[in-house]
Amino acid sequence: MRVMSSDMFAHATFVGRADLPGALLSPRKAGVMRKTTVGLIGAGVALAVTITGCSSSKKSSGGSSGGSKSGTIGVILPDTVTSTRYTLYDAPLITKAITNAGYKADVQNAQGSNDKFASIAQTMINEGVKVLIIDPPDPSAGVSVEKKAQSAGIPVIDYDRLNLGGSANYYVSFDNQDVGVQQANGLLKCLSAEKNPPKPAQIIQLNGGTDIDNNATLFKNGANSVLTKAQADGTIKVVSSTDVSKWDNTVAKTDFQQALTSNGGKVDGVLAANDGIAGSAISVLKTQHLVVPVTGQDATVQGLQYVIEGDQCLTVFKDVTKEANAVAALALALIKGDKSKAGALATQKLHDPTGNRDVPSYLLKAESIFKDNVKDVIDAGALTAAQICKGIETACQKAGISP
Repeated sequence: MRVMSSDMFAHATFVGRADLPGALLSPRKAGVMRKTTVGLIGAGVALAVTITGCSSSKKSSGGSSGGSKSGTIGVILPDTVTSTRYTLYDAPLITKAITNAGYKADVQNAQGSNDKFASIAQTMINEGVKVLIIDPPDPSAGVSVEKKAQSAGIPVIDYDRLNLGGSANYYVSFDNQDVGVQQANGLLKCLSAEKNPPKPAQIIQLNGGTDIDNNATLFKNGANSVLTKAQADGTIKVVSSTDVSKWDNTVAKTDFQQALTSNGGKVDGVLAANDGIAGSAISVLKTQHLVVPVTGQDATVQGLQYVIEGDQCLTVFKDVTKEANAVAALALALIKGDKSKAGALATQKLHDPTGNRDVPSYLLKAESIFKDNVKDVIDAGALTAAQICKGIETACQKAGISP
């Protein structure tokens, strides 16, 4: 645990930070990634979004884009509030991949409403979409829709998170358990890099919203697979582990403050499930003039700025471009009736404990981002150096990042 000087604290408190496009990278939360997801996409993709803006925006709110071949692929995304990624990136990217292949894409957004999600799905089923890609506001809504689609003979792909107890034919996301493993390993790496590594290091663990999101459970399980071993060999001691309800950053701040107080104000590292939760913990640490390794996820602007300035140890980057292209490729194989191609894409399996079944899955690999490889996010086109460095230009220059 390092104590900040008053000069460091003043800088950390008053430095300017960009609010956008950091919000774009948050996975599904009130200010956080909804679990899951997400990383972002690049300047090249952003240009493509701009070029296709008229049709794409219609689609994300309720519309279809035509293709020359017979058949429509329906896509229902969860909301436009908890993360803007769905309208700015997922919708246009999936639409582009489907229409470029000559098929129609009907991409709509449930606006955070389970009722609207169910209504959109029923209309799509009645109109005879050939494949349905869903990412519902709540898993229970997804389970209900999957039953109806199954009765109509329409294959369903769960996108970004698995609807436990459902009947989706396939699942497309990142390897979310591995994300948790990367976070825990990254935390141990940062702790070992300390000049005088504490042993055992006292860890406060802030997990995601397991009450609404299976991905949060996967992150937690992955992290625990590493932390349990480290605790057994005396490297760390997990003094508190809390599941942050609904991924709410305000709740996370309260949870962390209570955990820190209960441990006598002592902490050597924080396992935070994503950048939003990490930011909540860091805000509390700043009031105590403390700097300790903190993990994150999503590669948001704020998260990357914290990594560059040393307030955060790492973030995990999940490139939405890859996820959107993956689900489109799988849906195109299904609409063509090419089950062999679909099987070749979805080569992994994710166990659904509620439904007691293994779901064929297409799982992508995420990447841990430390100060020395922040450029990987820029090179991937997810964010520009100018976006990341706004307000922290000096720190960026020291880190070798030039806007």
